Amino acid sequence: MEVQLEAGWKQVLEVEFAKPYFEDLIRFVKSEYGQHTCFPKGKDIFAAFEYCRWEDVKVVIIGQDPYHGPGQANGLCFSVHPDVSHPPSLINIFKELEADMGKPYPVSSDLSYWAKQGVLLLNATLTVRAHEAGSHQNKGWETFTDAVIQQISLHKKQVVFLLWGNYAKNKGKYIDTSQHFIMQTGHPSPLSANRGLWFGNKHFSKTNEILKQVGKKEIEW
Repeated sequence: MEVQLEAGWKQVLEVEFAKPYFEDLIRFVKSEYGQHTCFPKGKDIFAAFEYCRWEDVKVVIIGQDPYHGPGQANGLCFSVHPDVSHPPSLINIFKELEADMGKPYPVSSDLSYWAKQGVLLLNATLTVRAHEAGSHQNKGWETFTDAVIQQISLHKKQVVFLLWGNYAKNKGKYIDTSQHFIMQTGHPSPLSANRGLWFGNKHFSKTNEILKQVGKKEIEW
C-alpha cells in the first residue's frame, strides 16, 4: 500500500513514512484489508489530505474512528457517501448548523465540500474493521495523526481547531494556543447531545467570525 499524498502534505509528512511505527502500521493495514472487510475503501484512507490541500488548511475537525457500517466511511470524519442515510452524529451536526447559521438542513451527507474549502476532516484512526468500532486503534494511526496536528501547529498560523468530545480534546496538547484558535464542546453523538453537551455551541458561526477577523475567507458550511 503506497501512500499517495498531495505535494504539500507529502513534504511535511514524508519523514513519518520512514519511521518504523509507520512501516509496521502499513503492514498491519494491508493484512487487515486482505483478511477482513475494512473501511473506508483503500483509495479513500487518505481522502482527508486529498480533498483539503496543505496550503488551504484553515480549520481542523478531529474525529475518532471511521464509520464501520457498509458503505458509510469515505475517509472524511463525520462524513458519509452522498447516497447513505445520515448517521446520528451527523444529524446532530446538521441540526446545530441549521440553528447556528440559519441554513436549511443539508441534503447531502458528504462533507467533501467543507474539505475543499480548507477544513481538514481528520479521524484519529484512519481505518476500521467492519462492525468493530475501535478495532484499528493503538496500531500506529494515532501516532501518525498526532504528527499531522503537530505539523499544522508548527508550520501554519491562525488555524481554527474544533475539538468535539473528550477524544478530540486530548489532541489539544499538540496545538500551540499562542498561534492558533481552539474551540471545544461535547461530541455530537446522541449520548452527548442529549445531555446538553452539543447543541448551542455555535462553532460554525464562531469559526467564520475568527476567519473573518484574521483575513481568511469564511467557510460556506
